[in-house]
Amino acid sequence: MHHGLTRAEFERVVEDALESLPKRFADLVENVVIAVEDEPSHDDVAGLKHDAGVHSELLGIYRGVPLMGRTHNMPMLPDKIVVFRGPINRVVHTRHEAVEQVRATVIHEFGHYFGLEDDEMPH
Repeated sequence: MHHGLTRAEFERVVEDALESLPKRFADLVENVVIAVEDEPSHDDVAGLKHDAGVHSELLGIYRGVPLMGRTHNMPMLPDKIVVFRGPINRVVHTRHEAVEQVRATVIHEFGHYFGLEDDEMPH
């Protein structure tokens, strides 16, 4: 039987993923909130580019203005990276896979923060 991560476990895994980021990478990240949500909202999913109608789980999302797209006088709200517990629990089979997927998702969303497009990032 498949056992997903509880909310508390999932949040701990997200914190571990952040702590495992290379220091030079982490030092560049300012004013970013990392949040855990159980499921993406309708708006989150609606904003996705679907490949030929194939629906895959949305594991995380970056909400903000990429660094490269900013001007010096923009009012800056904290950027937000959200990791979705439900979808990640559904796509993994073991706790180890969950940990790896959370880490990959956090890094992927930070890629968007740094202005990378999906096809520019390693998968």
